[in-house]
Amino acid sequence: MTDSLIDPPQISEHPAESEAERSTEGIQTETLQSIQALPATAKTVMSGMRPTGKLHLGHYMGVLRNWVSLQEQYPCFFMVADWHALTTKYDDTDSLKDNILDMALDWLAAGIDPGKSTMYVQSAIPEEAELHLLFSMITPAKWVQTDPTLKDMVAMLHEDLSYGLLGYPILQTVDILCVRAGLVPVGKDQLAHLEISRDIARRFNHIYKTDLFVEPRPLLTETPLLIGLDGRKMGKSYNNAIFLSDSADETLKKVKTAITDPARVKRTDPGDPQNCEVVYKYYEAFAPLAAQNLAAEECRTATRGCMDCKKTLAEFINEAMAPMRERRALYASDRAQVEQILREGGEKARETCQETLRKVKDVMKLF
Repeated sequence: MTDSLIDPPQISEHPAESEAERSTEGIQTETLQSIQALPATAKTVMSGMRPTGKLHLGHYMGVLRNWVSLQEQYPCFFMVADWHALTTKYDDTDSLKDNILDMALDWLAAGIDPGKSTMYVQSAIPEEAELHLLFSMITPAKWVQTDPTLKDMVAMLHEDLSYGLLGYPILQTVDILCVRAGLVPVGKDQLAHLEISRDIARRFNHIYKTDLFVEPRPLLTETPLLIGLDGRKMGKSYNNAIFLSDSADETLKKVKTAITDPARVKRTDPGDPQNCEVVYKYYEAFAPLAAQNLAAEECRTATRGCMDCKKTLAEFINEAMAPMRERRALYASDRAQVEQILREGGEKARETCQETLRKVKDVMKLF
């Protein structure tokens, strides 16, 4: 998974490929120099995730590790997007509260510091709903219908497409602009998704002759692609992911199932690390360079068997996850503290959103 402000909704494990219709010519990925030149009010980061299940190593490598770095540089708002979860999970809310707390635990375990970043739950900010309504009034329907996230869903679902899902890009825009964030961490594949937020900010400013909103800019992040243990996209439904909440023993058990070079049928068959799409890729992500080189050499010469290689890999992964497990256990022992962190973060985020909404209603000349 790549960095995203909100992980896009999916109605299928095999969503149709889509070519973005919306132009991304207006998006310029930001260099450190250009960011430093921005006004202080534009140097706020916003991102979030939908609480639809356990987070795995792909989320850590692709998103959370970057968030931890960003919180050392900028004011950050990280949102648990429970309203966004309802766009596709509206009839499956029994585990929503548990998922919210588990997601918060995973964020804290990964190193998100509530003393540096604002962690909050989307539904704790009712001002977002009102701003979503106001933005929906000025957003052309075509902008939403041709958004890359939803274009194929519109074609596929027809009358089954919910109003809430159709409005997903507008609510995503609200998530950013409500806290007046100017920086959004994204991967290259999601640049087009941010363009509608820039368009809405620009359109609002033009219609009401204001400079209230800064057009959000992408913080382009290069994230390693960590596929599932079976070679497919990592996901809980495939049963091919190592979760951040997995124990060391569970991790070892899962790593033992990872696919290796198919040419190595027998223990004595030499292999090619480049054909070992899962295990060697994980080595590149978690093992020191010397260990990577040694594994590659012993693979080519068949002096190390695949199972021994996977056991060593599990040790590197468990070593990397040990601090996260320690933090997670600490917070999990006091869930009331986690709830308090989310409440306090919600109060801080709501204060900002209330100010934003007051300014919006003022320039729109609403009562």
